[in-house]
Amino acid sequence: MFPLLPFPSPREVIFFALVLSRVAGIFSAIPVFGGRVIPLNIKVMVIVMISLVCFPALGVTAPEISSDVFTLALLALREVMVGFTLGFITRIIFSAVEFSGQIIGMQMGFTISSIIDPSQGNQTQVMSVMQSLFATLLFLSMNIHHLFIRTIVDSFRIIPLGGWHMNAEIISFLVKGTSDIFILGIRLAAPVMVALLLTSVILGIMARAFPQMNIFMVSMPLNIGIGFVVLGLSLMIFFHVLTVAFGSVNGQIETLFRLMSKGG
Repeated sequence: MFPLLPFPSPREVIFFALVLSRVAGIFSAIPVFGGRVIPLNIKVMVIVMISLVCFPALGVTAPEISSDVFTLALLALREVMVGFTLGFITRIIFSAVEFSGQIIGMQMGFTISSIIDPSQGNQTQVMSVMQSLFATLLFLSMNIHHLFIRTIVDSFRIIPLGGWHMNAEIISFLVKGTSDIFILGIRLAAPVMVALLLTSVILGIMARAFPQMNIFMVSMPLNIGIGFVVLGLSLMIFFHVLTVAFGSVNGQIETLFRLMSKGG
């Protein structure tokens, strides 16, 4: 019978499966890695490799493991929820970026056109896709993905295996983070929204002053042109707001660690 290398016993195999579940939960919640653009076999290979690298350095002891399959499945689900809760923070930021893109696209008149988002595999606004790509480039350039690799190791030191729980403070934190989607989305779309609102006001005045003018034919290309010009001029503001948002991820992870370690 072949030994279970590199695990000396079946108990270590189960221990590794729990570690793998938490790593899978984190990476499935990160938008850059959790989208459909990356093939499933590549995701599985990366998750297994990261788990194998982190497993010897964890230095934690496994809880009392039952032989009941239902208990093991429930324990693995708890580990997935630990990872998903930690990765949900960046999901909030990317959702705000997509929301701002939908606002800008609607203001510019791109509502009638939609394309397949390669990162999510569904139909979305063309401006949402463009801004999501900008956010992805900033996410990678700021090495936020390195932060989550370090978070994997820290999570096992702070939150033991099987230590996931949900309390009112965690729910309140996640609800507040979800509400920030609308606030951050409006901040990202504000320059284009203001510019196109003023354009609509001016076109409305012109329509009253010159009734013979076909405002509909004038407004569509004008809104698109002004929208792209303002979007290009405010691109540094867009990156600055996202930089501040991504910079707060580390503090939010520490807050989640503090909340999840209470009463675990």
